[in-house]
Amino acid sequence: MRTLFWTILSLGLCGWLTAARADTFKLMDGTEVSGSIVMFNDGGVTVRTLTDSYTNLVWPKLSQDALKQMAQNPKAKTFVEPFIETPPARPKNKEINVREVSRLELAQHQSLLAALLSSSVGFIALLLIYAANVYAAYEIAIVRARPIGLVMGVAAVLPILGPVIFVSLPMRVAPEPAETQPPAEAQAFSVPGAAAPVAEGISASGIQVAAAGSRAAAHPEAQIFQRGQFMFNRRFFETKFSGFFSVIRRPAEKDLVLVVKTARAQLIVQRITRIAANEAHFEVVQGGARQEIMVPFADIQEIQLKHKDG
Repeated sequence: MRTLFWTILSLGLCGWLTAARADTFKLMDGTEVSGSIVMFNDGGVTVRTLTDSYTNLVWPKLSQDALKQMAQNPKAKTFVEPFIETPPARPKNKEINVREVSRLELAQHQSLLAALLSSSVGFIALLLIYAANVYAAYEIAIVRARPIGLVMGVAAVLPILGPVIFVSLPMRVAPEPAETQPPAEAQAFSVPGAAAPVAEGISASGIQVAAAGSRAAAHPEAQIFQRGQFMFNRRFFETKFSGFFSVIRRPAEKDLVLVVKTARAQLIVQRITRIAANEAHFEVVQGGARQEIMVPFADIQEIQLKHKDG
C-alpha cells in the first residue's frame, strides 16, 4: 500500500510540474496554445499540449510576441530570428542652425524728384520728359501761330506748365493785308481864260486830272489760308468751304475758285468731290478736261479763295 501511494504521488507531482513548466504561445489569428516545446526545425516548432497531444506550429503562424518568447531559448534563436520584425529606426532630428543673413538697407525717405535724380534710370527718364516738353512747345508754337523761340524758351524755363499755358491760348490769326491801291498822282494844268469849273476836280487855279493807273478791283479780295496759321483737316474744309461740296453752287459763290498749293503743284479747284479723314478729292480742269485729284492734308501748304478772274 505504501508503495502504491508513493507511486501515485510521484505521478501527480510530475504532472503538476509539467503543467507548471508549460508555456503559452499566442498565434496570429488570436488563439493561444499552451504546452512545452519538444523540438525546433526550419519549418516550425513541435509543442506538447497539456492534454498530452502534439501539435506542429509553423513560424509564420506564431505572433511576434511568441517568436520573441521562443528567441530566448538559445537552441531556437537561430530558427526564430529571421521571422522577427525589427522596428524601423527613428530618424534623428536634425539640428537647424539659423544663420544671420545680410539685409538690404531701406532707402531714406525723400521727395520724388530727389529719388529720380539719385538713380541713373530716373535721371534718363527726366531728360526724356524734358526733351518731350521742349518738342511739344515747338509743335504748339506752329499750331497756335506763336513765336517758336518764345514758346520754346518758356517751356525750357517752366517745363510742362509753359506748353499748357500756350496751348490754352486761342490761335493767333494773321491780319489780312490791307487793300493796296496805287496812289493817284494828280497833275495840275492851268488853262488861261478858262471858264468857271464845270466838273468835279476843277478848281479856280486850274484843272486836276488823275494820272492813268489801275483802279480798285471790282472783284473781292482773295482770302489766304497758310499752314501754321490754320490746321488743314476735314473740319476745316467743311466749315470754310461748305459751298464747294455741292454740284450747283449759290450765285454768290459760283464765280469763286480754290487755289490749292502743294510742294509739287498748284491746283485750281472747281469743286470738292469727296473728303476723308486724311485727304481731300478735288475736281480740277486740266487740258480742257475735268478730272478728280486726291491731295493729302499733309501736302497742302496754302489755300486761296478768290474770284476766277482775280
